[in-house]
Amino acid sequence: MTGPVPAQSEQLSVDAYAAVAGEDVILQLRRLAEPLAGKRVVHVNSTRQGGGVAEILAKMIPLMRDLGLDARWEVITGTPDFFQCTKGFHNALQGDRVEIPDRLLAVYEDVNRQNADALRDVLKDADFVFVHDPQPAPLLHFTGTRSGKWIWRCHIDASRPQRNVWRYLRRFVSGYDASVFSLPAFTQSLPHPQYVIPPSIDPLSDKNRELEPAEVAGVFDRFGIDPDRPMILQVSRYDRFKDPIGVIQAYRMAKRYIPGLQLVLAGGGADDDPEGEAVLAEVRTAANGDPDIHILVLPPDSHMTINALQRAADIVLQKSLKEGFGLTVSEAMWKRKPVIGGNVGGIRLQVINHQTGFLVNSPEGAALRIRYLLHKRDKLEKMGERAREYVRTNFLLTRHLREYLTMMLGLMHGNAPRIELS
Repeated sequence: MTGPVPAQSEQLSVDAYAAVAGEDVILQLRRLAEPLAGKRVVHVNSTRQGGGVAEILAKMIPLMRDLGLDARWEVITGTPDFFQCTKGFHNALQGDRVEIPDRLLAVYEDVNRQNADALRDVLKDADFVFVHDPQPAPLLHFTGTRSGKWIWRCHIDASRPQRNVWRYLRRFVSGYDASVFSLPAFTQSLPHPQYVIPPSIDPLSDKNRELEPAEVAGVFDRFGIDPDRPMILQVSRYDRFKDPIGVIQAYRMAKRYIPGLQLVLAGGGADDDPEGEAVLAEVRTAANGDPDIHILVLPPDSHMTINALQRAADIVLQKSLKEGFGLTVSEAMWKRKPVIGGNVGGIRLQVINHQTGFLVNSPEGAALRIRYLLHKRDKLEKMGERAREYVRTNFLLTRHLREYLTMMLGLMHGNAPRIELS
């Protein structure tokens, strides 16, 4: 086990977002940040690549710095047994029946104890510490003395957790000064203030910025996709909760009525997810050599490729069975694509049924909506326009940053009912 990875991030300015979010939004951010100038803020998670948390932090940290905060990002390290344990936590919080042996719980606590020792000087003097998800949750317990406010940020759909696993984790989470969840339904009984702050996308990142037509067209040749036939796409980790098998079933049902339909499943793994290879093997078996099913395994830095695939697709799916938020939904909507999403978790917050996409509960439902949209191109285009505007007003990084700053001001002032910004 090695020490924590030092924070590295690009230089970003909030002013660059004025053209997308509006000048008034940028002025508000700078006003909110003034009382927080110089405050030391540390974000801690378990991976620097793969997954929405890492993508958000890669942009959030430099923007906090641009606003005058002393922000940094630390990543804990762990063993395969540690990540097997925390994957079990993830599945259990989302409602699966999971048995986690005492041996793995001991590894979980020991790894966090070692990381707390390595990060102690960074954490104990921070004004604000954001600890993301179950992996580093015990850091507060093992760090001991602290001078600042600690916030546990849960990105998981914890609306109906397996009770014994939640009771175990709650022992570590209860001592925090606040918790943040993505939806009101995800919150749990805790002895401190809870905030509801949905995640966000960065409209200026390589994954979301505008592309030249040639950049979009390039993915057709690269992956053997026919540009003259309809294409549906799901972008996600190879994870059973993302239901890639259900997507294949929906594609096969829709193809009976949409000749030439193509399906692209684009994903990869995350450093803290040990189940990806097994799920990928199941997906390949289910595809059964169909030449119109393109199963792509992309490295974590394939942002422009994903951007181009989302723009090239006619429809984007996110047929999750459980979902904390699902950033790929907002990413696709930002590109004016209607999304057919599982009627679960944070997808419900983004997909307004019949307005920005469709919510479905089965492969049959997804197939029906695929057929509808591909037969009614005018509806598809209007839905895509509404989807982009909905993301612009609700799910951009500037909104996310504003809510983090507001929460920090509230905690700094003891959650006073009124705070004057002079």
